[in-house]
Amino acid sequence: MNPIRVSSSAIAVAGGRALWADTRAPDYALAAPRDARRTLAIAWLVLATLALAAAGAFSLLLVAARTPQLMHLFPTFDFFRVALVVHVDLSVLVWFFAIAGTLWSLNGSTRFIALGWGALGITALGAALMAAAPFLAPGHAIMSNYVPVIDNAPFLSGLVVFAFGAAACTLRGLAAVRPVGTIIDGAAALRFGLNVAAVAAAMALLAFAWSYLALPAGLPRASYFEVLFWGGGHVLQFLYTLLMLVAWLALATACGGRVPLSARVAIVMFAIAAAAVFATPAIYLAYEVTSGEHRRVMTWLMRVAGGFAIVPVAAAVAIALARAPRLRASAPMRAALIASLLLFGAGGIMGFAIEGSNTRIPAHYHGCIVGVTLALMGLVYALLPRLGSAPLPRSAALQPYVYGIGQLMHIVGLMWSGGYGVQRKVAGAEQALKSGSEMFGMGLMGAGGLLAIVGGFMFVAIVARCAWQRPRVGMNRAHDR
Repeated sequence: MNPIRVSSSAIAVAGGRALWADTRAPDYALAAPRDARRTLAIAWLVLATLALAAAGAFSLLLVAARTPQLMHLFPTFDFFRVALVVHVDLSVLVWFFAIAGTLWSLNGSTRFIALGWGALGITALGAALMAAAPFLAPGHAIMSNYVPVIDNAPFLSGLVVFAFGAAACTLRGLAAVRPVGTIIDGAAALRFGLNVAAVAAAMALLAFAWSYLALPAGLPRASYFEVLFWGGGHVLQFLYTLLMLVAWLALATACGGRVPLSARVAIVMFAIAAAAVFATPAIYLAYEVTSGEHRRVMTWLMRVAGGFAIVPVAAAVAIALARAPRLRASAPMRAALIASLLLFGAGGIMGFAIEGSNTRIPAHYHGCIVGVTLALMGLVYALLPRLGSAPLPRSAALQPYVYGIGQLMHIVGLMWSGGYGVQRKVAGAEQALKSGSEMFGMGLMGAGGLLAIVGGFMFVAIVARCAWQRPRVGMNRAHDR
């Protein structure tokens, strides 16, 4: 990656002047090139949408298995666990990497396009194998953090194939990087953010490989996968955070807002969010992957480092959104941005209330990860017309609220139930729901989950409709490069 020419005065605060408040208010707009990069980006977006659709199908079964009024229809706990594994891996790993592939295709140069198509094919094959695994062979579900697995040959083969596809996608993202250049504007800042996101993804993949090579022989299967995915799973959170920050800034501009954050300071925020990933090799050299110190330091790295960048960007975006004109054309992006900020904030606050291993943990994680998902949904809405699709339907302005309110109900129900000691990663009779309060909390969780599923399928339907309809004539070519 080429170095960025940013003078020291651009990252200092002197004479009482706050650099984050820039009266020029840069235009944070993503490029939408009209060459081979656009075709590759559209293909990655198709994979992302299909992954979300398949994850939604599994989530229907997942929510039903934990809802008090429906859980008796599913007599086996393994059913819930298998559905949870596939749902998580499709809605997190595949969805986020496919969206990253979309953005890296648009952000990069035309170099190594063939590698990009190869990465897409390998990633899609791995995702298909993981989705089909429950129907191909019996297997025990292992609820390892960040990357749960089904311990059978089809799923593990699919996961390995997906990993190679993700690695090829990341390699192409790094190899096709376009330098930020000497003109530091909003577009250059977003380009830098996506460049360092590719670096974070590469570091996460390196951590997974390092853990695999460092694992001692003879570990029980559950412990094996937990240790294998712990370090790299934590580093992946920086990739997700960087994608979300890019989306927030781009959505604020798409809504007509003027973000009071200079492009130079935005670059600094991206650099802060990404800088912590470079501590990963030092942590691996200092501590054995099976040690408690390794687990604690990786957790600390994730909790502390990202917040320094998230809070200033969120504040600037919220200010821009409050001042932005309320236009019908930007309503879907506004709705997605509002819902993303609220869900991510709620999940972050819930993290401070975690005590023990109960449903407060998934409440926190779901809030944050859904906040990222909503931001990326909004970014897809912003990009679709510029990628040649039909205009967004009016339902696109409603979908983020349906999805966001459902997810908010979901995490509040989990948070409520966790206060009564309801354990995480259990379902059916194993939840041991006794009091009316416990039943209410998990019932709220189930109702919110079902509403969120409706919102998820709305997103899939909207993207499919826009993609299949003919492109509108006279499409706006502003910012196309």
